[in-house]
Formats: sequence, C-alpha cells, structure tokens
Amino acid sequence: MHDLLITGGTIVDGSGGAAYKADIAIDGNLITRIGSDLGEAREVIDATGRIVAPGFVDVHTHYDGQATWDDEMAPSSWHGVTTVVMGNCGVGFAPARPDKHDWLIGLMEGVEDIPGAALSEGMSWNWESFPDYMDALEAMPRTIDVATHVPHGAVRAYVMGQRGADNEEPTEDDIAAMSDIVEEGLRAGALGFSTSRTVLHKSIDGELVPGTTATEPELVGLGRAMGRVGYGVFELTSDLLPEWDEFGWMSRLSKETGLPVSFSMLQSPVKQMSWQDQMASTKAANDDGANIIAQIGLRGIGVIMNWRGTVHPFMMKPSWQEIENRPWKEQYAKLSDPAFRAKLLAEENLPPPSPDMAAFFMLVTAAWAMQFPLGEDFSYEPTREESVFGFAQGAGKDPQAYAYDQLMADGGNGLIYLPILNYMDGNLDFTRDLLEREDIVVSLSDGGAHCGTICDAAAPTFLLSHWTRDRVRGTIPLELAIKRQCHDTARLYGLNDRGLLRPGYLADINVIDYEKLRLEKPYLAFDLPAGGKRFLQKASGYDVTIKSGKVTFRRGEVTRARPGTLIRGPQSVTAKEAAE
Repeated sequence: MHDLLITGGTIVDGSGGAAYKADIAIDGNLITRIGSDLGEAREVIDATGRIVAPGFVDVHTHYDGQATWDDEMAPSSWHGVTTVVMGNCGVGFAPARPDKHDWLIGLMEGVEDIPGAALSEGMSWNWESFPDYMDALEAMPRTIDVATHVPHGAVRAYVMGQRGADNEEPTEDDIAAMSDIVEEGLRAGALGFSTSRTVLHKSIDGELVPGTTATEPELVGLGRAMGRVGYGVFELTSDLLPEWDEFGWMSRLSKETGLPVSFSMLQSPVKQMSWQDQMASTKAANDDGANIIAQIGLRGIGVIMNWRGTVHPFMMKPSWQEIENRPWKEQYAKLSDPAFRAKLLAEENLPPPSPDMAAFFMLVTAAWAMQFPLGEDFSYEPTREESVFGFAQGAGKDPQAYAYDQLMADGGNGLIYLPILNYMDGNLDFTRDLLEREDIVVSLSDGGAHCGTICDAAAPTFLLSHWTRDRVRGTIPLELAIKRQCHDTARLYGLNDRGLLRPGYLADINVIDYEKLRLEKPYLAFDLPAGGKRFLQKASGYDVTIKSGKVTFRRGEVTRARPGTLIRGPQSVTAKEAAE
C-alpha cells in the first residue's frame, strides 16, 4: 500500500515534454511509480481536471534571516515553491563576528529593504562561522527546503574588518583567507558564492556593499575556492561597467573551474550595456567554452507604492514629511482632509537626499505615464492608456490629483505600480524571446526581500497564469514554463533529485486548478517580528502542494507538516531509485 496516490491528473513533468494523463504513487519522500492501476494508498488525492507539476525551485531569494525563525516561509511557499536558494547578491548573515551583527543587519536592510528591527528581534545569532549558520538553519523544519550561497559582503567584513566594509583593495593574504571561508562554506553544504557589483546596493547608512568594486584577482580567487570543492554557482548582480570587463573575467573563471557563473540580466534605462549586448556577450562566452547563465525576471521590476510602503509619489512633499512618522490613524485623518490634500498637491517636491537618487525620485514623484493603478486582476503588462496619466486624461483630472485619490482608495490602502526595469518598451515582448533561450534561468523573485516595495515572490504563479494563459501579446507553452521553473532552476544548482516527476525523484508536487489559477491583489502586512511590514500576495488555484511526500498546503491553507530541511551540497538520484 502506497503512502499517497495522486489520481486522474494531467502531468506536466518538468522535462518540457508533452503533458499526459497518469497517476502518481508516493512512498516516503519519493515518487515510486507513475502510470495507471497503481494499487491502493493510505491517502488519495483526486486530481481530475487538474495539472500535476513538480514543486517550483526559486534560486534567487533573500530569506537568510527569515529562515532562522519562520517555518512557513511565506510568501514563496504560497506559490507552489518547495525549494529556495538564499544568500544572493553578496549579502547574508554568516560568517558574523559578534560585533558585526548590527552592521550586517544594516547591510541587508539597505540592500534588500528588510526591516532592521524585524531582523534584530527575529534572529538568535547562535552562529559565527558559516558552518555554524548552516547548522542553525538545519535545526528548524519548514514547509520548504532551503539552500544558500556564501555572501561576499559578510566574508569581506569578517576577514578585513573595516577595510573590507570600506571596499579597500585586499592583500594576497586577505584573498587567501576569504577563499578559505568560501571553501569551508561549500564543504559545509553551501551551493555557491554571491557578490554585488552595483552602486544601487548600499547599506542603510549609504555605504556600498563590500565587494562592489572588487577587482579580478579577488573575484577569481574566491571563485577558485569553489573550483577546489568541485561544485557551486558564482552568482552576481552588476552594473556591467565596460571598464570592469565583467564578461571577460566571468568567462575566464567559468572555463578554468568548469562551474557556472550566473548574472542578473536586466533591461535598464541607465545600464550602459543593453539587454541585447548582455545576451550577445553571454552567447560569445559560452561559444568559447564558458558556462554563463543569465538570470531573468518575469515582469517589470520596480516598486509598489502605498501610503505606508517604502515609497510613494508624495514622499518628497513638505506636508507629507511633517506627518510621515505619525501613527497611521493620524496620517489617514490628515490625508482625508480636503484642505491638507489641496496644500500638499500645491507644493513642490523637496530635493532628493542625494544627487545619485535624483532619477529614481523623478520616476516616483512625476513619471505619471509609467505609473499604473494596481487593482484586482491586474495584468502586470499594462498599457500607457492604463497609466495614472492615461486614466487622469480620460477623467479630465490632473495626474497628481488622480494618483493621490488612487492611494486613498480602499481606506487609504490603494496601490500604484511603477515598473522601472524590464519595462522600457511598455510591454514584456523581449522577455518572451528570452524564455525560449537555453542560456537563461527564471529568477530574480527576491523572495523575502524588498518588503515595503514589491512582492515578486509570486513569480511562479505569474509565470503560469500570465505567460502561458492570459497574455494577449503572445504566450509560451505550459510545458516550457514549468520546465523553466522546475527542471532548469534545479539543474543549475546541482539539485538533480527534484524538478522532474519521475520515479526515484523527490515527491515535491503541485496539484493546480489551472483555469482558476490567479494572483490576488497585493497587500501590506505588519506581521514580521517587531511589527515589521512587508507586501504579501496570495494566489488561488493551488489545490495541493506536496513537499517530500507530505501535504504542506491545501487550497492555500498551510498544514502542520514541516518536511522541509536544509540542503547541503548537490543532490542526486541513484540509478537504482530512478529505475524502480
């Protein structure tokens, strides 16, 4: 008798092959048989009329702190995700000297917009070395599996102290010591190393992330530590400045070590390298024997604006700044006052806090044709006519006044979406082409991060609902979408035991009501430790999510099962298991 049987479903197995109807038998944490007439089971899930797919593998998240206190791992776990990889972009919490705890929190708060108070209250800091941190992660069962990178920022600060934090050039001894920590981290089970090379990533005090200006000897030296271990992904986000010759050293490192180097590929109005050039450079490097993988997002990357979020169009108005630190009840009373509204709308914006933020604040406070009211059933691929400017023009109103009234909707909980990256053309056509390439991986959800500005952890649901079903400008096959979010992400990180529905593989499975699959409207919650805020976005259409053979979610409600654990190193399926 099997432990669990999924019957009558249409299987999209993650390979990219055509969907087919069959039953799935599960025993323990593994899929044991796929076919018909598989016998009896202790529990049967009727998947008639449903899609049955692997659990999703999200390789770009920032749950480094949350994973130490939260066993549900929302919001990623709400969207069919059964595995996450953390520690991206060079930021994390290990290794950590006792006197660097607050500094590391400030680094994460500045780069990833995670409330520092929540991190301070939530984390126990019962670790110093990276292996200690891995042990702390392993001690807590969860709804999902977690894996992590060794983060450059923490390593640099641990070895070099203030010199590392200040981005000073390391000595040969510094590089050797940092390399030893990276090697130690991978031997303890980390799946890679990460760094940040963009001036957009700064600590809460405005300092660049350690490693931002690192030169090739340091970067390659740290990458070679992975080469000594024999596995791992070198992950980075970068401004791709021409003088840094990023594709040159990435290619040389990949060819020398035989390991993948993965970078964040973005369509940006300020990046000096177009997305076409980024992909052409990727192809040229790979044609020359490298293994460079572009991480791509699935929708415009920017901010969700709300009165209580991190940013909104009126944050630089003097009248707003007079009330920005008051309790919400008092703020809402003021904002509802017609006299206050008139006064605020008549005011000029104050100068940005620093010159390098001028372009960003211009978009936030004045780019009405790029801002879109975010309501129920929002497509995330809106047209100019659906912008604040377009709606205001149709209503005969001033765009600024229209935006104010939009934020006041729903008791002051109205939302405005401002895509900054990946939406320069006013559509996502370029992403559709990227999704069909083999040198990309679906990524950049930033699950657990940018708490007051986005909730792109919903990306797997968006991939299935928008990109395979709802998009009016052209879709991709469901089979390809699931392969991208399961098989391809898992294989990049050597997680060869998941991402496919085959005998011998982990029983990480989603049973999905495909026709009813939809994203709900985001909302701002204050449920982090110390009352920290974060945008959350739920989904409907997930009938069941199964992790390692245990049902973790039923129709969006979490169960008591916590089969998830820490992943240590690459995972494999033995020939014997796969054959049974």
